[in-house]
Amino acid sequence: MTTRDKLIEGALAAIREHGIAGVSARTIAAAAGVNQALVFYHFGSVDDLLTAACRSATAARVGVYRARFAEVTSLRELLDLGRALHERERAEGNVAVLAQLLAGAQSDPRLAEPTAAALGLWTVEIEAVLHRLLDGSPVAAVADPGGLARAISAAFVGLELFDGVDPAGARSAFDALERLAVLVEVVDDLGPLARRAVRARLGNLPRPPRT
Repeated sequence: MTTRDKLIEGALAAIREHGIAGVSARTIAAAAGVNQALVFYHFGSVDDLLTAACRSATAARVGVYRARFAEVTSLRELLDLGRALHERERAEGNVAVLAQLLAGAQSDPRLAEPTAAALGLWTVEIEAVLHRLLDGSPVAAVADPGGLARAISAAFVGLELFDGVDPAGARSAFDALERLAVLVEVVDDLGPLARRAVRARLGNLPRPPRT
């Protein structure tokens, strides 16, 4: 592992252990097992190191699940994958890292762009699945895959915080999404006449904005 890699891993470990408020060149270097001067030698600043860590870590995690996203054939399968993904990433501390970076971005604009880009990597994968699953469905007329994908990405982080104070509420949020997925499946399983009627009724509703 190169020194840069050690520093990136050290930054992620420092966030998990100390939270964003406790991250510094000293805590990162201690977690990485290197001299803290190397933070500035390789990255210039702690914020630049955090940016690199956020991007590389998220890209790696998304890569782990890309093939599984491609295998999803229904909204319920997507939600099942979401549950499994959330549990695994939560257990490994990766959701907490994103949550801490989001918290830090509220007061440090330099963290806002890389954190948004990290969430965007998840959004791109989820949106592609939603477009594929909703193609040809009567609900496609009013569905907004881009907006739904962003909502799911936001929930991916938000449920980590919700879980800490209201685990039952976090579970009910997933359950509500699952019931919505069942409703879409029911509509898709209707006969041709009923599907046309649903499509006509939904066609009168305002279409979602293009993103």
